[in-house]
Amino acid sequence: MKINETSRRNFIKNLASLSAGVSIGTTNLWGIPKYLPNRSLLKKTINGVQLGLITYSFRALKDQSAEATLQYILDCGVNSIELMGETAESFIGRPKNRINKRTYHSLSRKKRNNSLSKDEEKELGELKKQQNSYDKEVLTWKKTRSISRFSDLRKMYNSAGVEIYAFKPNYLLRKGNSDSDINYAMQAGKLLGASHVTIELPEDNNHSLKLGELAKRNGIKVAYHGHEQQHAKWWDTALEQSSHNAMNLDLGHYIAAGNTDAIELIEKQHPNILSMHVKDRQNPKNGKKNMPFGQGDTPIIDVLQMMRDNSYNFAATIEYEYQTPKDSSIIEEIKKSIEYCQNALES
Repeated sequence: MKINETSRRNFIKNLASLSAGVSIGTTNLWGIPKYLPNRSLLKKTINGVQLGLITYSFRALKDQSAEATLQYILDCGVNSIELMGETAESFIGRPKNRINKRTYHSLSRKKRNNSLSKDEEKELGELKKQQNSYDKEVLTWKKTRSISRFSDLRKMYNSAGVEIYAFKPNYLLRKGNSDSDINYAMQAGKLLGASHVTIELPEDNNHSLKLGELAKRNGIKVAYHGHEQQHAKWWDTALEQSSHNAMNLDLGHYIAAGNTDAIELIEKQHPNILSMHVKDRQNPKNGKKNMPFGQGDTPIIDVLQMMRDNSYNFAATIEYEYQTPKDSSIIEEIKKSIEYCQNALES
């Protein structure tokens, strides 16, 4: 594996200024810093509810390496996560894609709407060339990748007190991916210690059937995520197809879609929910915006307390989506979100 040298130098440089309760000891695993558990980490459960975090929450931070991501997690004080696939694969040597994804997807949307200027058309063409070159680089890397290295990543996170309960290699699970890629993603999830992999529910029912069958063979489950397509019966077909198909409900998106039956849905489906994304969004009447926790229309407190009072055992996964205030930081805002949920569970 090729370690991110910049990350390593930064960690060594910042040893003296690490936040209280977080420290890095001696090195192991090919020179990777050995993280010592943060004494201020959350309890494994808060009154029976597992409160976690998806590492997508750190997407705007410059260093997306697995090592840097672990430091972010410790800085937030979280002990369990849903880990993004790109972060995990970077640890085992996946080439870094330097293309500006936000610009690429924005121009691609404009292309579909026939609204590109000549300069934008040229820029999109260059980005496509870069993407094609990167895709070829990844194909070459796949021939030599070692799935066993995911065990090393798990050891590094676990030794710091962080559990990986869900894995999101969604780009490896989509329709059009080979069985080899899908099996690899699921096996990686198992090596990381995850009980399930997550992906947005496919529009093609045949693909959710296939994923359920492959999940059963690999001894893991697939939990299907949704945005504003979600409604109470949205998962029914996938759940009927396989006992290894499950739900990754997004509570905030569910409310933004105009649904008003979140409590009833969770009461009915809680045995099928393996994890739930927690964010605060407004309902359609109020504008659908992502808001700081407690300022939107999502019934976060009611749902968390229902999970606590009924001993529901799926994870509540905080996902940071709202705009960071100028006088704050992503880490500080995530900590506020965690505190909001913790207070709800302890009151």
